[in-house]
Amino acid sequence: MPDDRPVVLITGAGSGLGLASALLLASRNFRVYGTVFNEAEERYQREQAARCNVIVSPLRMNVTSRPDIDRGVETIVREAGRIDSVVHFAGMGLRGFFEDLSMQEIRQLYDVNVFGIMEVTQAVLPHMRERRSGRIVIVASAAGRMGEMSIAGYSSGKFAVVGLGECLRQEMALLNVHVSVLEPGLIYTPHFGINRNRARRAQDPASPYYFWFCQHEAIVDKLLAANKFTAEDIAGVVYRILTARKPRLHYMVGFKLKLMVKLRDLLPFELYERIHQKIIVRMVTKPRHPATGLSGLDAGIGERVKSHHAAEALSKVHD
Repeated sequence: MPDDRPVVLITGAGSGLGLASALLLASRNFRVYGTVFNEAEERYQREQAARCNVIVSPLRMNVTSRPDIDRGVETIVREAGRIDSVVHFAGMGLRGFFEDLSMQEIRQLYDVNVFGIMEVTQAVLPHMRERRSGRIVIVASAAGRMGEMSIAGYSSGKFAVVGLGECLRQEMALLNVHVSVLEPGLIYTPHFGINRNRARRAQDPASPYYFWFCQHEAIVDKLLAANKFTAEDIAGVVYRILTARKPRLHYMVGFKLKLMVKLRDLLPFELYERIHQKIIVRMVTKPRHPATGLSGLDAGIGERVKSHHAAEALSKVHD
């Protein structure tokens, strides 16, 4: 019998949000191909798929390598006959005040977070164009809606892919291909733990920004600890996007993000900026409880990473 399940390619499916989405979609009768970066990610993906009693087909892919991308897309088309959807989760972070960022670090981030999305999208578009059908989900971030200190490199890249999504949505409407931009707020995943990428100079106590950077990292950790939604919640939104009759362009996830964006839309921008900046500057420059340095923060991060993986191992794919 022919396999008529919808075929979805999920990049960055070796851990975190991408893996959670791959597991949920596989449980909902999708034929899932999930990209992994190395053997360790592939092994972990297989273990989690087996634990959930679902099938996720791993694809070894570096999204900065066009030969890797072309091989992966060719494999899917050869095995499944088509690609119905692509969900872009592959990405990396970069934290540090802008003067502390090297151009090499910024270029590496753009290669993954911006050009990686563009390369994969261009590789799948001919197949969607021929069938005049498809869905593309670009995963951006709250940082693609609002700039913030300490993430200039990361945020500028997310602003770029939000713009890409808006342009692509208009072009692809001519071909019945739906484009959506998923914008999660802060959520604790390995991105903020073992894969937290701080600029080299930002970690140097000799940096003139070091104290402020430590304070901002501490603020972020507190916000992460207070958030209630999970990777599985994000996966549920991905499922809704891929099954909606007419998916929207923007999907924001997180009450605090929605509230901040709503306030910015309602208030005169200069007033919003003045209030927001005053609050953040006071928290960073005159903290009630000064951070002791990045090493102290990392000790707490390590404990949360252990808790995160323990919870992930015990969790089940759910609605």
